[in-house]
Order: sequence, then C-alpha cells, then structure tokens
Amino acid sequence: MNAAFSRRFLAALVVGGVVLTPALGAPPPVAQSSDNSRYASIVVDAASGEVLFSRFADARRYPASITKVMTLYLVFEALESGKVKLTDNLTVSPRAASQPPSKLGLAAGQSISLEDAMKATAVRSANDMAVVLAEHIGGSEAQFTARMTAKARELGMDHTRFTTANGLPDTRQATTARDLSILSRAVMRDYPQYYRYLGLHDWFYNGRDYRNTNGLLATGRGYDGIKTGFTNASGYNLAASSVRDGKRIITIVMGGRSTKSRNEHVAELMDTGFEVQRRRGQGERIQVAQTFFEQRGYGISADPNPPVEYASVSDEDGEGVSSTAVAYVSGPPPASLPTEVTPPPSARAAAATPRATAPIQRAEAPRTAESLTASLNGGASSTTRRTASAPARAPARETAPAGRWTVQVGAFREESVARDWLNDVSRRFRTQFSDAQRDVQVANGWYRSRFTGMTQAAAEAACDALGERRVTCMVIRPS
Repeated sequence: MNAAFSRRFLAALVVGGVVLTPALGAPPPVAQSSDNSRYASIVVDAASGEVLFSRFADARRYPASITKVMTLYLVFEALESGKVKLTDNLTVSPRAASQPPSKLGLAAGQSISLEDAMKATAVRSANDMAVVLAEHIGGSEAQFTARMTAKARELGMDHTRFTTANGLPDTRQATTARDLSILSRAVMRDYPQYYRYLGLHDWFYNGRDYRNTNGLLATGRGYDGIKTGFTNASGYNLAASSVRDGKRIITIVMGGRSTKSRNEHVAELMDTGFEVQRRRGQGERIQVAQTFFEQRGYGISADPNPPVEYASVSDEDGEGVSSTAVAYVSGPPPASLPTEVTPPPSARAAAATPRATAPIQRAEAPRTAESLTASLNGGASSTTRRTASAPARAPARETAPAGRWTVQVGAFREESVARDWLNDVSRRFRTQFSDAQRDVQVANGWYRSRFTGMTQAAAEAACDALGERRVTCMVIRPS
C-alpha cells in the first residue's frame, strides 16, 4: 500500500468515524452506501503469485463460507502432523448441532468420521460440521478461530480476522479478495494431498448424494476447487481455481448478485487470465495484465451491481437445488427495506373484528414494565392474569392499536420458498407465533414471509427468540 493511498484511506476512516481495531490494524467491514460496497475481485497466477487483475482487492469484505477453507487448512495441518487421523470419530456437541443451515443435521451426541466431516464442510458447506472439526482440533471454536487468525498472519493475510469456523456472520470477521487468494495458493501448495477435498463434485453420505456448492466444477473447464460463500451481508462469493494447458489461475469474486451472475463473472475473468497466459506463451509482450483486462471491459464501469437488497435464501446446496437456509444478517437490515407497511386485508380485518380465539385481554393490556417482561419471558404477569378474568375493555391510555404489528422473517424471489420458510419458522417457533397470522406479501418482485396481527410486545419477544437462534427477523410497526 503506497503512502498516498494510505493517507486517503486513513482520512476516509476518520471522516467515517471508524475506530481502528488494534488486533487487525484496521477495522472490520462496516455498512457502506457506495455501489461497490460488497464487490471485490482478483485474478492471480497460482505458480508465480502475479496479480493479473484486481478491483477493490484490498477492501475489507465478509468472507462467508470461504472461511471454511482456513478451517480445512488447519485440519490438513493436523492430519499432516499426525495429531488427528481421517478415521477419527468426532462427537457432535450441542453447540455444533445448533448451528443454522446449511448443515448436515446430525443431532448432539451423534458421531461422524473426521473425513466425512471434512467432506461435509467442503461439499455441503455444512456449518455444523465446521464447528465439529474446530472443537475436535482446537478444543473449542473460540480457541480454534484464534489459531485461524494466527495462521492467517503467518501466511501473510494481514487484513483477515476470523471469529467463526464456518463463516456465519460476525461483524468482527473480515478478509479481502487478495488475502483469500493467498489462502487459496497456500492450501494447494502446502497440502496438495488434501486439496482434492475442496474439488469433490459430490459426496454420498447416509443414503443421500450431496452436490458441491461450486457449480463451476462440473463445467469441464479445468476447475478443481475451491469454495463458495454467501450471506446477506457478503453477497455471493467464490474462490475458484482452474488448470488449463499446465497453468493454474486462481480467481476470487466477492459480492456477486446471484450464483449465476457470480459464476459467469468468475468464468469471464478466468478465461481472460488464461488468454493473457496463452498470448504470452506465443511471444506477445503483455507486461501489465491489468491493462489487458481493462481493455476487455473489466474496469470500474464493468463491476457487477451490489447484491439485491435482501436475499434471505442461500442456494449453496448446489446449482438448481432448492434450499430453505436463511442468509443470516450481520447487522441491521439494509436501509432500502421498508420500515412501515400497510397491513394486508386479512390483518386489517383481524384488527377490526378480533378473532373469537384471540387473547383480547392480553393484547389490549397496558404496556407496563411487568407485562413487557412477562411477554419477553413467554408467560403472563399477575397483572395480565387479573385482566384476563375481567371484562375486556380498551384501556384509555392505549396510544396505538393492538394487534397491528408485523414480524418479517425473510424475503425471497419465489413464492413457494417464502411460504415453505414461513411454515418452517411457524413450526419451529410455534409458541412465539401462536396468535399471529401467516402471510406472504409481494412487492418489487420479492415475496416477504411475515407474521401479522401481533402486539408490539409479542413481535419484539418473537424477534428476540429468533435472534437467539440466529434467524433473520425484523419488527415492522403499524402504519
């Protein structure tokens, strides 16, 4: 990083009010409003390390599931040193079993071989199995992620910090496209005997065939790894490696709009990189490959748009394979999301004519500290119980109509997926949504999974419960 860029970078941090993190020397990624707030890319010659092309390669980004490459790197290191064996039986802890999708889904107390846990992490991108591996080797996920960060420093990944073994969102976890290219080179250089796990097309386990989340592996264009990644905060990420005519190129793309557009962009960058190598092999002098790329249209204006405003389903289960895994949000929902909505006709009708089975007394009780605490704890206070036995009357001090609050748990491009996810959340959190109506509302091409007709206290308590399970949730006040 040159001195002029450093001054501009530091000035931007001061203006933005960012506090430097001593452990990193720079802050983790923060929400940005620029068009390139998620996008970054780099194309590297794997043998020489020459950077053929880069765009925002040193900007901090969320790694998402590409994190698992470092997790597996440390597993490979432990295998090489003899500390663990492929045949080791690993027991799934309650913490590992509680990890959100994508996951293998073994229950706490069940066991799995280390090799199968590795395959599940590489092929299925299983969040639970990444934690199983971390706990087996590091003793705990926290101790293991400390080793991950230390290894990143050792490899020269100076702008990377790991706090989870699977890449689930944590605002402290950060990396760059350049650092991910360093990691990609390192894993194939240091552990070529194990690198093959990152290129498995599929894996058969317990009666089911799992397809690799990296759809480029099946294209026949020399792709043999490495790892995909997706969260709402990161967009669609991919670290890819391809070998053609005896040469290997690594391409990293972060912040894609979708699996399809990301893969197409990676393929275009990869093809151009090999074109540079081919022309050089024919004697053409291309000293600055970046210029060649930019002549092909890969300048700033060619950067993909940032990811869609709110993408709550990950298709990391494979190309064309449906999934109900949510994309967990690291911070507050994007500012472009509506904070107020007009309730659907069903919710308005419910507010105007209360259902006979609805607990009217509880909904209309004054919002006292006692009743709020009871609602958060999932029970009724003594005040609420006394009110339940008295005739229902609207309190004079009520300032907002009850039963008009909404909880949104996801937004999807397909209505069937939105309804399936709504039903799944309703089943898993039946206590929190027992008095709510399920509704899928469509706007701007997005199908939003929502629970309507709730009180403020019930909506907030429900989101608290979902948040503890790391499920995306947003409370929407009445209009």
